[in-house]
Amino acid sequence: MTVPSLLLLLFAVFSSAGGQIMLKHGMKGAAAAAGQHGGSVALRAATSPWVVVGLVIFAVSALAWMSTLAKVPLSIAYPFNALGYLLIVLAGATVLHERTSMWTWGGSLLVVVGLATVMAGQQG
Repeated sequence: MTVPSLLLLLFAVFSSAGGQIMLKHGMKGAAAAAGQHGGSVALRAATSPWVVVGLVIFAVSALAWMSTLAKVPLSIAYPFNALGYLLIVLAGATVLHERTSMWTWGGSLLVVVGLATVMAGQQG
């Protein structure tokens, strides 16, 4: 894999994770606002800057992912989604203050070991 392809792949993964975190934050706010003031959660979400920007970033990540797939074999690219999972768990715990268990962290460690294993296999 070339450096530009790796950078594109990492951009796709990081932007996807970032978009998901923004969507979660926006939806949490939309649900709270609908619960306090009434109205539709969908309407509140559609007017939430966090949701709108999250969707835009997620769309950009989808375009980056499609470009990545044009250059990188799926068997190499797809395991990098595991990195996105780890980013989301970390951001969920630190940015969104969601509770995580030792099982979550242990599973996340296994995901990282799996990604490292796949990448080590590509070196040979």
